[in-house]
Amino acid sequence: MRLTRHLRGRRAEAQISLTQLSALATLNRDGAMTPGALAARERVQPPSMTRVIASLAELKLVQREPHPTDGRQIIVSLSEAGRALIDDENHAREVWLTGQLSGLPPQQLEVLREAIVIMKQFVSEDK
Repeated sequence: MRLTRHLRGRRAEAQISLTQLSALATLNRDGAMTPGALAARERVQPPSMTRVIASLAELKLVQREPHPTDGRQIIVSLSEAGRALIDDENHAREVWLTGQLSGLPPQQLEVLREAIVIMKQFVSEDK
């Protein structure tokens, strides 16, 4: 939790909420999808995701297009502005984390590498 707080602290001038940032990060990682699929991946209710998508579209961070086969659906994707924002967010975190890691001895870095593998298993979507 403390690491998460420190990483969030890199967002001093953030223009969007953490919920919005998470949705953008999912679209960046997994590609365009329906609002329902995005809600499922983010583990929120579809009406909540609809509001998040509307706010992101208003900020021109996502694009909404008609679904190619289902006229009742839309497909949400990152806009260029959304991709740039994600890149900026990631860069700020990486700079801070790189600085923190640069002072660790090799043995501690190896322990962290092993811990990352375990933590990825914990949060794997397959489980």
